[in-house]
Amino acid sequence: MSQRALLLVNCQSRQGQRRLPEVISTLVQQGFEIIAASAEKPEDFSQVIRRYQNQVDLVIIGGGDGSLNAAVDTLIETHLPLGILPLGTANDLARTLGIPNSLLEASKAIAHGELRRIDLGWVNGKHFFNVASLGLSVKITQRLTKEVKRRWGVFAYAFTALQVIFESRPFSAEIRMNGKSIRVKTVQIAVGNGRYYGGGMAVAPDASIDDQRLDLYSLEIKHWWEIILLLPAMRQGQHIHQSNVRALHGQEFEVYTRKPRHINTDGEITTYTPAHFRVVPQALAVFVPLKSTTVKTNTNSKVSGF
Repeated sequence: MSQRALLLVNCQSRQGQRRLPEVISTLVQQGFEIIAASAEKPEDFSQVIRRYQNQVDLVIIGGGDGSLNAAVDTLIETHLPLGILPLGTANDLARTLGIPNSLLEASKAIAHGELRRIDLGWVNGKHFFNVASLGLSVKITQRLTKEVKRRWGVFAYAFTALQVIFESRPFSAEIRMNGKSIRVKTVQIAVGNGRYYGGGMAVAPDASIDDQRLDLYSLEIKHWWEIILLLPAMRQGQHIHQSNVRALHGQEFEVYTRKPRHINTDGEITTYTPAHFRVVPQALAVFVPLKSTTVKTNTNSKVSGF
């Protein structure tokens, strides 16, 4: 018996609208019975998931990290497993989980892979997959328009970051963990649940999305050019070993600032300080590839809805 899947594609994403017919065809070839529901924008995903929650076995989302973030709270609420088709710009969650960028291979991972339970981060009532941060990354998010993403693709993050770095100014913050208080002067505080963020940077060299911990780093630099020197190390998470970077690990953090500062979760600005962060272990089931799998395709499937 084929599985009945709710398909949600962010048609505002870099590849979403153009590849929608191909997405549906590929999933049908993999044996899914597809309910392809329309949504004007990712913010509408939650409403659509609730509408179909009792009619489907899983939810498949085609888009980037912002699209996945828009649906995460409702996926937790409905207990539906998630399939991921990386159709966004950065696709950091897919990279963390080893999901291929190839549409065919990603669909095979959903149809014939394994169901893996992953941790989620949580800040002020909002769940996140990858990283929640304040400071420099928020300014990058505010500058990272759809037009820039479409034109530059994954390089849009680096291009926009370089523009913002020149304008960066340190701010004061207080980090609390395990009953201790740490006062810092920083340009960015990032709290990671997964491994990758920002187009392929690693939050820490040993970060994992199922290690039941959060990885926090604070960039405590005095001059903008120090960030440039850190960028190569950030690709592998090795920046945490530098003298001007503070690194902490734990299951719970609080961050306070003198005035409220916006917080970016998976590339979307969703809340602000004061902020309470915690890890939610094994919170969501996600389809990921098997290490080596030989499968046969079931073409006896169908599509419904729109």
